[in-house]
Amino acid sequence: MRKIHIETQGEGPDFVLLHGWGMHSGIWDCIRSELAQHFRLHLVDLPGHGSSPTPWLQGPNSLKNMTEMIGENLPEHSIICGWSIGGQIAMKLSLDLAEKIDKLILVSTTPSFIQRGDWIWAMEKNILESFMKNFDLDYVSALNRFLTLQIQGDINTIFLLRKLRKFISREHKLDENGLKIGLEIILTADLRRNIKNINHPVTLLHGKNDAIVPLEAAKWLYDNLGNSELIILPDCGHIPFLSHTDQFLSSIFEATRI
Repeated sequence: MRKIHIETQGEGPDFVLLHGWGMHSGIWDCIRSELAQHFRLHLVDLPGHGSSPTPWLQGPNSLKNMTEMIGENLPEHSIICGWSIGGQIAMKLSLDLAEKIDKLILVSTTPSFIQRGDWIWAMEKNILESFMKNFDLDYVSALNRFLTLQIQGDINTIFLLRKLRKFISREHKLDENGLKIGLEIILTADLRRNIKNINHPVTLLHGKNDAIVPLEAAKWLYDNLGNSELIILPDCGHIPFLSHTDQFLSSIFEATRI
């Protein structure tokens, strides 16, 4: 088994937290103590992020390879909560390793981060390609620009930016190659054709003003998933668990009937 860093806390049903690009599992600190009162938490550092190693995952199957690596380390019958790219991984887990999952909670995520043909509820491809070029020149500055984009549309921008910058400080060292793998997934992954094959119950949590993943992407998922509910948080951007913590937790507990 290919090991990744997973911190476990609490007792109860297995509840897995998958963070977004450029972060690590510490991003969940604002909600972990509350969740650990009801669940056995598995706080995952994605491969190449946080304390997890950076294996050779690049190529056309980057998302599949990363999903398999994470799946090897998870218990069966888990609730999977994935934010942003973590949500894409959660959907891929549901498609490829269904026995690992009882329920999905998808936070600020999308089947495709990039516009493709008739898929317009996403970033333009040239914008991400430009970002990737800047990333190669100065990945810390590029990551800071990405943080600024994540807080757009939220009413608590200064508070959020201060919080997010902690996660790219020196004490939380980032691996440049790991970040590149994540960017490659963001650029290439497109799960639209397979969404209808997801059979697990799904709760979608999405900020109304998300500047990275437009709300219409979450509405599309809601329309195309067979067993789903959509919770829209007003005055909220891409990071609802940081900006609207109480509402986020209430939604989690309602979705899991806690």
